Amino acid sequence: MENMQYAEELVREFLMFRGFTNTLQAFEKELSTEIGKGFQVDKILDLIFSIYIPNFQAEKLVGLLSFFKQCFFSPSETVLAATLSKLEVSILRYYIVHSLQSGRQDKVMEFFGTLGNDLLQRGQDWTTWFAIPYLKNPSSDPQFRVYFSKEWYEALQLSVRNFFSEIFNGTHILLKCIPSAEILSSMMHYIYPLTQVAGAITTSRLHNFSLTRPSLPALLKISSEKNTVNRLQKDIKQLNVKLSELQALLEEKEAQLYRLRNNASHSESVKDASTGRTKNSTSSSGVSEENLLLSANSSEAIATAAMHIGETEVGQARATSGPALSRFTASMCGNDSNSPSTLDVEDVGGGDTIQMYNDGPYTVNGGEMQGEEDFPEVKVDFQETFLGHTSPISCCRFSATGNNIASASVDGTVRIWTYDSSSPASRNATIYCGAEIMSLEWECKSDRLLLIGTADGGIKAWNVDAKRVVCDLNTTKAFPSVLDLKCSPVEPIFVSAAASRRCGSSNVDSWGFASLTVWNMKTWKPMTVLPLGEDPPAITSLCFNHNGKILAASAIDGMIHMFDMSAGLQITGWPAHDSAISSILFGPDETSIFSLGSDGKIIEWSLQNQGHILWSRNCSRFYDSESSKYCRHEMALDATGRRLLVTSGSVRAPIYQVRGQASGFRTLPHSAAITTVDWHPTLPIFLTGSADHSVQVTSIP
Repeated sequence: MENMQYAEELVREFLMFRGFTNTLQAFEKELSTEIGKGFQVDKILDLIFSIYIPNFQAEKLVGLLSFFKQCFFSPSETVLAATLSKLEVSILRYYIVHSLQSGRQDKVMEFFGTLGNDLLQRGQDWTTWFAIPYLKNPSSDPQFRVYFSKEWYEALQLSVRNFFSEIFNGTHILLKCIPSAEILSSMMHYIYPLTQVAGAITTSRLHNFSLTRPSLPALLKISSEKNTVNRLQKDIKQLNVKLSELQALLEEKEAQLYRLRNNASHSESVKDASTGRTKNSTSSSGVSEENLLLSANSSEAIATAAMHIGETEVGQARATSGPALSRFTASMCGNDSNSPSTLDVEDVGGGDTIQMYNDGPYTVNGGEMQGEEDFPEVKVDFQETFLGHTSPISCCRFSATGNNIASASVDGTVRIWTYDSSSPASRNATIYCGAEIMSLEWECKSDRLLLIGTADGGIKAWNVDAKRVVCDLNTTKAFPSVLDLKCSPVEPIFVSAAASRRCGSSNVDSWGFASLTVWNMKTWKPMTVLPLGEDPPAITSLCFNHNGKILAASAIDGMIHMFDMSAGLQITGWPAHDSAISSILFGPDETSIFSLGSDGKIIEWSLQNQGHILWSRNCSRFYDSESSKYCRHEMALDATGRRLLVTSGSVRAPIYQVRGQASGFRTLPHSAAITTVDWHPTLPIFLTGSADHSVQVTSIP
């Protein structure tokens, strides 16, 4: 029933598309009669014997029979095809007989004039039939007499009925109306269809041509194939979930093994220190023997204190346990500030934040929270993995509606694709840009245009419907790196953030001065350059507010700049980070703005009380130099503004709960660093692109 409804909708859509409104009305009228849910054998017989033949519509008759041969029999079903061919011969001969009985010799001549050549090529004893219109009394001619008998006509009708009933509906052959044995023996040479229909179908079954299912038209097969694809996709999702569970289990076991090795190594070093064998090495590192001989009881007490201190105990913990805590850190980590066991104390906003990475918790304004490695794995409704790239992913973005996805890799390739099998794939494309891709941006009002910024100063506008570049722009030679592009949500304009180049060991160090240009998307010409002062540091990220009147920009010197787009002037700015800012986003109610520093600190700034911090996190443990080779670290907010997804040097990315009681979640793993992220504009679905060349689309509850 579902297949039938789907096919009917396809027919309605096609008739509306072609403007066949009269046909559509007739179609709806036929549907309202509820004539059945499959091929109607009686209707087919009426069409042949009550409409086409009595009305002398030879071409339509031949077309109908050809349709059956082409659509319902594969080349392997030779027995059934041969049977239908012989039935076709008998039906055409009855057409000639009926025309002669009706006194319409002209229709017989017309029949042979139209189909004569084709009939001669078929053979099947048609040669003698070309003389029948010239005979005075063909019904008495010994060669044609049997075809004019009532018994032959009834046998032909019964043969056709039995054949189509078996093919379409899987019914049994009806033999109760077969003429007597004497008549059959006298007509054996002429009535092949009747006497051999049952035998032909039986032979077909013996050759494994199963007729247990009725034949389906192509439209119904489309729906069946779609259901098969959906079922396979569901199986793939289940296998992906199982794979993720196994990967998580493997990671857990590896982490346990790592901790066991560290504990064993630490126990051995403490034992060596207690016997005095490490005295010289500790002296050379400037750490006193007294600090290294911290007892196991003291270590346990300090760890317990760090786990359970509240807001009223924070000051006491600093005063009484601070020196011992630093000695504990020194003995555990060798004063390595990048170690995951480091205790990081930071002052932000209105309260103290104590964060302990690895297995320890941290407190925010006196409330105990989880460390990132304790984040539970996010629950997943489904996940799709796109494997169309052959190098690490540098950027991926949902379109304005979320129906299409654009992803870029470091080899200069952009792929446009869709994760939903029900969405049309007509827009899917591969774009070769010939240079490193630094930014992607979809037009805000539709999915029609994609902007691509490259490292050689190029800005390409790709029309997804026409599947071609409609405009190829270039920044000035002094600013070849197009670090970001942002389209206005209201006006047909976009802003490009381009940067000059200089020598440097990292991406940030290699960017020099900034240029912000406003472009018209109708004329594809620059409109104005936003003022940034003399020799401004490179702008890394841009963001419009909801009405396009305010543009926020972040720079490599840690500054946030705010521009009034109607006046084309900077209206405010403040130092937000001690390091470069790699990503900036307006909050959901646009009373705040999020910034992500290259040091891994995430800060939500109040726009009503400039410089005031509303919320912050430190995700520096997710950063590493390897993932920075492929991208700038970035973040993305979901449609509700409550979940913040951040890129990661690990195989999993953190999803922070903004101003929530819970800390957050971990994504399902890739097999390499997560280099780019994005959220669906309306649904709880996010993208993660990875250095493992894959892009994952994940839907969560």
